[in-house]
Amino acid sequence: MNDTNQHTFHIPVMGLGFTIDTPLKVARFGISSALSLADDHLLEQMRAFYAAQFGQPFTPISQKAEDSRARRITAYLNLLQDIVDAQMEQLRAAPFGADSELTRYFELLPEGSSAKRNYLAMCASRGDKRGKMAMELRAAVTAGAVDVNIMTKVDKANYAPDGTPLPPEYSDALAALRGFARSKLRSSVILSAGLNPRLYSYFEQFDDFFPGSDGALAKRITLKVSDYRSALIQGKLLAKKGLWVSEFRIESGLNCGGHAFVSDGMLLGPIMETFKTQREALYAELKGLCDTALGNKQRLGFQANPPQRITVQGGIGTAGEDRFLLDYYELDGTGWGSPFLLVPEATSVDDDTLAKLANAAPDDFYLSDASPLGVPFHNFRPSSSEEQRKQRIVRNRPGSPCHKKFLSFNTEFTDKPICTASRQYQHLKLKEARINFPEEQAYQEAAAAIVEKDCLCEGLAAPAVLTNGIPPKHKLKAVTICPGPNLAYFSKIASLKEMVGHIYGTANLLNSRFRSNLFVNELRLYIDYLKKEIEKHQHDFTEKRSAHYQTFRDNLLGGIVYYRSIMPAMQQYAQTNIDDMKSAMADAEKTLLQLVFDAKRPMLQPV
Repeated sequence: MNDTNQHTFHIPVMGLGFTIDTPLKVARFGISSALSLADDHLLEQMRAFYAAQFGQPFTPISQKAEDSRARRITAYLNLLQDIVDAQMEQLRAAPFGADSELTRYFELLPEGSSAKRNYLAMCASRGDKRGKMAMELRAAVTAGAVDVNIMTKVDKANYAPDGTPLPPEYSDALAALRGFARSKLRSSVILSAGLNPRLYSYFEQFDDFFPGSDGALAKRITLKVSDYRSALIQGKLLAKKGLWVSEFRIESGLNCGGHAFVSDGMLLGPIMETFKTQREALYAELKGLCDTALGNKQRLGFQANPPQRITVQGGIGTAGEDRFLLDYYELDGTGWGSPFLLVPEATSVDDDTLAKLANAAPDDFYLSDASPLGVPFHNFRPSSSEEQRKQRIVRNRPGSPCHKKFLSFNTEFTDKPICTASRQYQHLKLKEARINFPEEQAYQEAAAAIVEKDCLCEGLAAPAVLTNGIPPKHKLKAVTICPGPNLAYFSKIASLKEMVGHIYGTANLLNSRFRSNLFVNELRLYIDYLKKEIEKHQHDFTEKRSAHYQTFRDNLLGGIVYYRSIMPAMQQYAQTNIDDMKSAMADAEKTLLQLVFDAKRPMLQPV
């Protein structure tokens, strides 16, 4: 593990608002977290709120101001850094009392860490020795990273107040990167949602992403990836520019929250196995390319081999699973996202939504087509945004007012891109559907797909505003929440101590529902997804689609073979039900072997 990380887990970015202020809640305890840079309007609201809370100066940055998006992002990140720095100074000065935050810092650490062992040794000592050890412990206190996330595909062009298109560097993703690059943070920018060549090239404009005079990186790059091939392609693209990837963050394609970037049936276990076996080769290839590029650019190189972390996230539910992933795949860390939505000390979730999450049934969590990005999106049926969407349809006013326009990419009906969740788009698209589908049943099916798109810009930002009592700018209070299906096994509204204890095995927050291993749960999600895709496309089943589904199925079958091979290694880890895993794998294999994909007969049929 990387010794600069006191904890073995991090809290990934969640939505626009759920982790927008998480660093202020957990960084002082050594816990790393990530916030989204997508919504500069929300960042400005949060900056005004926290500047007042902590007695910091605040000068508003108007949306109409020059480079307002980047400047707002820089200003909020600088405020976060200033507050975290002050929190750390205060924490280090605190006594080792029963209720002090300094004591809490060390109590939260994993039992096996050197810092925790030193803390326990200090507690058992007396006199001068205790005082000396306490001083050393204070010096070892380290804040968790304040990382940021940019969805690379959310990169719309922007316009001046007079409607004139702005240059490319003012696009959403590039402006967000500029805002982070100019900030005080010494942390990572996490790139998700695939490759954006324009954005990747823009990194070269900022010295902080290259080695400094000490050979170290002031700011780092983390890639969220779905498989090894993606990591290699993107890593090489960056390395050829002299840009080093400091972390590859592997994410389950389906067993995670937010947008689901579904693989072609490649499961998490085999993907991590490839990283494990190819890790040294990946490092060597990227390091060679990076060193060559730095030399060609006549830039300073690394004085020592730069660290490169491999972490994983998506569907982890027990301390045993967490420990197995770390040990068996030789990982540097794990990500725990959705369970932290039930931890008010860590995330911003309004009381109404929090209560609904705590009382949710498994069927309340589902994969939807609600996202205007056209990517499957994890949704929550009882959410207030889903209620609002349905009410608008009943009132014959489908779609949402589009204030922020972050997901405005569609030009079917307009020269200037609009959002498919907007009232304007859905009105025009429904008129077109009425003409194209004269039969009522066909029209209703088309209409249902059109009006399923929902406004994520407002809904995913709302919880941070509501939780902190900030008046919503647009009078929209409906909350969109996108937990992963793993949250069905958690129901308790928990303290930070309880959730961290659950991760490390000193507490158990699972509810009474039977829960299979994370690998089994992901496999079932993929089989359900494959069946639904086949059913969805039964009327346009082509040979190409048939071949894709065949590959998908074969990859799942290969995953089952792989999981059977590692079951003996999993047995020693707590809460791992091998008998259930064997039975589930057998059932899944039987189901998959019964699938035949025939372009002339578009159906699932037994062999």
